[in-house]
Amino acid sequence: MKRFVEKIGFMNIVMLLLVLSIIVTAEYIFVQGEKLDALFLGLWAPTILGFMNYLKWRE
Repeated sequence: MKRFVEKIGFMNIVMLLLVLSIIVTAEYIFVQGEKLDALFLGLWAPTILGFMNYLKWRE
């Protein structure tokens, strides 16, 4: 596990866990019937992933 964290990077793992929690939360909100709120929240995940790619590419 330690090698995995070193290879990926601690902040990248934190950001991926954040994205996963956003997706799960958006699905929960969608099931509760708030479709527009879930769509709004669900669009944060690809935005964060895109921002992560941009920062990695910029290095």
